[in-house]
Amino acid sequence: MTGKKPNILWITTDQQRFDTLGCYGNQFVNTPNLDKLAENGVQFTNAFSQSPVCTPSRGCFLTGRYPRTCRVRQNGADIPENEVLITKILSDMGYICGLSGKLHLSCCDPEVSRGTERRIEDGYEEFHWSHDNSNLWVTNEYFQWLKEKNALYVKKRFKKSRFVQYGWPEEYHQTTWCIEKAINFIKQSAMFEDPWLFSINIFDPHHAFDPPEKYLNRYMKFFDEIPLPNYHEGELENKTEWQKIDHEGAYGQTERFKYRNMRERDHKAIKAAYWAMCDLIDAQIGKLLKILKDTNQLENTIIIFMSDHGEMLGDHGIYLKGPYFYEPAIHVPLIIYWKNHLPQKRIEALVELIDLPQTILDILDCSYYDGMQGESLWDLISNEDKNDHHREDIYSEYYNAMPWHKDPTAQATMVRTERYKLVLDHTRSYGELYDLELDPNETNNLWNEQGYSEIKTDMLIRLSNRMAFTVDPLPLRRGRF
Repeated sequence: MTGKKPNILWITTDQQRFDTLGCYGNQFVNTPNLDKLAENGVQFTNAFSQSPVCTPSRGCFLTGRYPRTCRVRQNGADIPENEVLITKILSDMGYICGLSGKLHLSCCDPEVSRGTERRIEDGYEEFHWSHDNSNLWVTNEYFQWLKEKNALYVKKRFKKSRFVQYGWPEEYHQTTWCIEKAINFIKQSAMFEDPWLFSINIFDPHHAFDPPEKYLNRYMKFFDEIPLPNYHEGELENKTEWQKIDHEGAYGQTERFKYRNMRERDHKAIKAAYWAMCDLIDAQIGKLLKILKDTNQLENTIIIFMSDHGEMLGDHGIYLKGPYFYEPAIHVPLIIYWKNHLPQKRIEALVELIDLPQTILDILDCSYYDGMQGESLWDLISNEDKNDHHREDIYSEYYNAMPWHKDPTAQATMVRTERYKLVLDHTRSYGELYDLELDPNETNNLWNEQGYSEIKTDMLIRLSNRMAFTVDPLPLRRGRF
């Protein structure tokens, strides 16, 4: 690559499932800016997270190494000092790197990390940290920003459901703050020749379900049309124990989203609030696109939009996240746009988020870090005749990733091909098997079905192979013996 290397604007939302954008088939949401990026860029329709939980997923797609390999298997654990992030690699190459929002590569529990989360050499020179919108950390810049604005807002109850509330208005919302910090960085960077990367790590649409009032009220016009969760009474009878536990309350806590005590309007209200937060994100991204255009940086900026993992949203009788690998939990949006440089393309091949660091390095014509385990998407993107095959299967893992399940802890892994999905609960030697062609809603667990025994065996072998071949490639062999 000759001339100035392209800038990179990397937008990562939190807990946003794939079916939350118009370009992914949602007819209720209002996401024109992301829809346009997808139409004019590269849209991946089958992108999957390597963990259904924040820290393991983020560690994975920022290092290009699987969660158990980069040793961030759990929320609440710290990424080791010697892990190498793609942002550090780019910083060493001369990129000026900045961040607004959450990072969550280390423990963020305010009882342990009272000021901020611990950082390794991550390459970020400008770092505006805010895990969520609460005042639990001394260095939560978002809360400091609210204080500077003398913003005072008492969350307003949403009458249709106790599970939803009106949050901060748009001008004071954390998503707005994240974008404002990015806009300031982009304006300043326009005056210099250095290439830049900016990570916008938005906390939404992660729970709590509390969008601005005007965004939520839009959904009241067609509230009755909002579909109920994908759940059939009795379907959990042959599912894993963790799902039965969390059906009685998210994270194993009976006071949180106890499904059988929730009304239809609760489910619709939560979905409306969740979608409203996605709409707000899109509106703010529109401001980013305008500033890139106004500063003449749009044509030299790669834009990546994605989420770390999904949200169950009541599907299969469960809310939030946990040791489950249903499509809503691990199937995420992924869009890559670079005006006049990347094709307009809709890619249906199976891809993993772990593939992103090597893809970025390929676009920049740079060498890989030896410890990376992904498979670059560059050939898939740049080859006009290739859009339907990249990987044979998808691998994802959950190793006691959250602290809510104990005695025993939840340990589970998943492998998914184009047609079948197998999940293994390692603590109980039980699992799930789905025929996605005949049962795309993943309702009928075929684990004990005799007619699928050969497929089950084949998928277990696949899973074993993925676990074997995702072993850490480091340290490299230096000689014959």
